[in-house]
Amino acid sequence: MANNLFISYDLNSPNQDYSALIEEIKLLGDWATVQRSVWYVNSVLTAQQAAEKLRLKMDSNDSLIVINATSNEAYWYNLSDEVAKHIQKFWLN
Repeated sequence: MANNLFISYDLNSPNQDYSALIEEIKLLGDWATVQRSVWYVNSVLTAQQAAEKLRLKMDSNDSLIVINATSNEAYWYNLSDEVAKHIQKFWLN
């Protein structure tokens, strides 16, 4: 089954090389660039699987969220505690 994934990221270190991350996003499935750092990908991967693959192309201080609009799931790295708690509080409510 295909999943509708929305991917958003911030690369926080100076002089980041976006090309490796962008190429990895393109490998996830059929894609479209929504905004500079927001992508739509139709993929067989879940949000967690996609996030884990993308995380390998990022630095430890970069942030990432992958939202599966098909299953209403989200998976993220390095969101602030405040934002993560806010999402968890309201998601599916």
